[in-house]
Amino acid sequence: MWYAIMWGTIAASATMLGALIVLKFSIPKRVIAFIMALGTGALIGATTFELLEDAVKMSGFLEIAFGFLGGALIFTILDVIISRRGGQKRKHSDRGESDSGSSSKGSGLGIFIGTIMDTLPESAMIGMSLIGGGSVSFALVISIFISNLPEGISSTVGLQQNGYSKKKILFLWALVVFFSALSSWGGALLDSAPDSIKAIMSAFAGGAIISMIASTMMPEAFKEGGPFVGFVTAIGLFLSLMLHHLS
Repeated sequence: MWYAIMWGTIAASATMLGALIVLKFSIPKRVIAFIMALGTGALIGATTFELLEDAVKMSGFLEIAFGFLGGALIFTILDVIISRRGGQKRKHSDRGESDSGSSSKGSGLGIFIGTIMDTLPESAMIGMSLIGGGSVSFALVISIFISNLPEGISSTVGLQQNGYSKKKILFLWALVVFFSALSSWGGALLDSAPDSIKAIMSAFAGGAIISMIASTMMPEAFKEGGPFVGFVTAIGLFLSLMLHHLS
């Protein structure tokens, strides 16, 4: 249990690190885009090699389809709801003028909730990887860490635009890390569940992550980084493959 919480906290701490970086320095949007692209490739690889591969070993394709497509659908529905309340800005790195009034507060809250929604499936992956008493996959932790770094950077920019103070921003990121640690712990609790349930939940997290990548990370990375992000994404996927076989 504590092992899952520790690694979940380490992976999620990248959001806090990203916030600290952007509060201290001005990061070029192109650099953020390349980090996001690297994280995209790494997460695609981790989802495929860690979650879906293990799910196939534990159960059949019917359970995997139910979990994977269900996770993607539920994330998409929640993403639509959160985006309508300003959560779509959680991946934006623009430093434009701040919104005003109640729309500003609603947008900031949407960014916060949307960020938690993005990090929970990733953190649950870590807990699930520990099922059966195995050691944590460093490929998985590194992939999630890389993807969370631009999340912290871009979301902090969005919160700054909405008038949030540094103290309040850091408090919100501390909450994100806390909920991520709980999510990792929750994933580890599935250790005693039947293999079919483990497969469904692993596939569910995988579907949510792939949906998140396609709807938030990839569009923003391409918008700010251009066609070259395709190559950076491929590097991230290859690194995930290499770490998976070395760990």
